[in-house]
Amino acid sequence: MAIAALVLGIVTVVFAFTPLVFLSPILGIIGIVLAVIARKQEKSGASTAGLVLSIVGLVLSIVISITCAGFLLLPALLKP
Repeated sequence: MAIAALVLGIVTVVFAFTPLVFLSPILGIIGIVLAVIARKQEKSGASTAGLVLSIVGLVLSIVISITCAGFLLLPALLKP
């Protein structure tokens, strides 16, 4: 379970910087859930790293999505 959370955390961070950014929040939430379950069973470094990476990836994907949406909507907002 901890390894799955770690892998999902890594994939979440990587997908945050690709055109597949829409998948990143979904994978981040799944990674957080798996990491929390794994930490309850046994506190290991892999579950902690998976939790941290999933949270960082989730936040990054949200910030990048909002920024991209802002840049796409900016020309429409600046028209007189």
